[in-house]
Amino acid sequence: MDDEILTIQEIATFLKIKEKTAYDLVARGELPGFKVGGSWRFRRSDIEEWIDAKTRKASR
Repeated sequence: MDDEILTIQEIATFLKIKEKTAYDLVARGELPGFKVGGSWRFRRSDIEEWIDAKTRKASR
C-alpha cells in the first residue's frame, strides 16, 4: 500500500486538471481528501482507488 500524501497542486498535476477543478471536486465531496492545518491533502492510494472506481463505473 502506498501511503504517499499529495498536495492539491500535486493532485491537479497527477489528474491533469486545473487546481480550481481539484478544489471544486474535493469541496463537493467527490474527490477523497482531508485537511491538515487548513490545506487539502490526499493519499495517493485513495486517489488511485477513486480512479479505479470511476473507470469501472464508466465502462458499464
